[in-house]
Amino acid sequence: MGKRKGGSKPPPKKARAKLDTLFSCPFCNSSKSVSVNFDRDMGRATAKCNQCSQKYESRCTPLTDAVDVYHDWLDSCEDANK
Repeated sequence: MGKRKGGSKPPPKKARAKLDTLFSCPFCNSSKSVSVNFDRDMGRATAKCNQCSQKYESRCTPLTDAVDVYHDWLDSCEDANK
């Protein structure tokens, strides 16, 4: 009779790095003061600084993340400065 092969467990999955949810403000340069809120029903995302009350609004899709909205804000600031 043959020996039974023991079932080995699959290797554990690697944890993915978490993306930031608080960012530094491009206007007042205070760190971790910009938060992003999503209104997925209306398709809008709003980034707002808690220190200087600057706001940025953009469209969002179900795949949009807070980092995407923040970088859209930075891109629009760079375009305005040109």
